[in-house]
Amino acid sequence: MFDAATTLALLQYGDSAYPAGGFAFSWGIEGLAQDGLLSGQAGLDDLVFDHLTFRWNTMDRPLLVRACKASNLAAVAAIDRYIEAATVSAEMRVGSHRAGRALLSVSSRLGGPLSSGYRAIMAGDQRLGHLPVAQALVYRDGGLGLEESQLLSGWTLVTGLVSAGVRLGVIGHVEAQRSMASARGTLAELIASDLPDKAQPSSFTPLIDIAVCRGPSRHVRMFST
Repeated sequence: MFDAATTLALLQYGDSAYPAGGFAFSWGIEGLAQDGLLSGQAGLDDLVFDHLTFRWNTMDRPLLVRACKASNLAAVAAIDRYIEAATVSAEMRVGSHRAGRALLSVSSRLGGPLSSGYRAIMAGDQRLGHLPVAQALVYRDGGLGLEESQLLSGWTLVTGLVSAGVRLGVIGHVEAQRSMASARGTLAELIASDLPDKAQPSSFTPLIDIAVCRGPSRHVRMFST
């Protein structure tokens, strides 16, 4: 059944105008484009597919779900520390921290109780604040359920990647719409797939990880990752 309130919340949180700082991250697109390893819509579509399938669905999504189901903020913090330990790349850790903390900051300023409470805990532990955990808390504060939270998490990744592609000149605005339409199908299939409760989070995106790790050595760059 169509729920107008939930749909409007999805539109608000999924809007690129929501001030969560996502515009600062390309998650490897910038580096791959600079190295001549990414060009055109087909190349971007493949990269979005890899991000969704081999990182988001196997790493971010199960951790997001755990945080959504967590009974208290101490349990959320334990999940957050797991992300810190499981993310080998320092640049990916920093990017996840920055994105997650920015999202929590906005939600806290808007009066989200879980976001505000967790920011107080974060003040005493610099390992905390990774993006999947932040998304879970912010979306819970927004009254969204488990399915909606997964949808938003995956979709904001898609829009962030495609937007980065446009800003870097990899694709144009019309191609961007085709890329998002393609990614919609992939994301819908992944969300419809079963996610075992005891699934061990993992990711395998070596080319993307290397591109992100090389960021600090580049003389000029537009994005943090």
